[in-house]
Amino acid sequence: MKTKLEKRQRRKYHVRNRLMRDGAQVRLTVSRSSKHIFAQVVDVSGRTLCGVGTTKKALATEFTGKTKTERAALVGKEIARLAKEKGVETVVFDRGSHKFHGRVKALADAARAEGLKF
Repeated sequence: MKTKLEKRQRRKYHVRNRLMRDGAQVRLTVSRSSKHIFAQVVDVSGRTLCGVGTTKKALATEFTGKTKTERAALVGKEIARLAKEKGVETVVFDRGSHKFHGRVKALADAARAEGLKF
């Protein structure tokens, strides 16, 4: 039997390999824990261009009193704004080992609404 970690890593590598097979592009990666969610825009060489998460002190006042899904949507809006400042308009969405629903979907929908194309 495979452990939970091994299954998660297999899902992550499967998604990452599919993205890289289609051609190296700038990607929007998502990391999620039980309490927080983080997003980064990573270029082709693996360098992080910008990143934001629910632990960011500057956004702490906006996060108070919100559900985790609403916080994820705020993170999506902020990462789209930061990416556009860096000159990134189009990305591929790297969900990692997470299913595309709930907080991950809320983050992606908010980033799309702010003008990020993927």
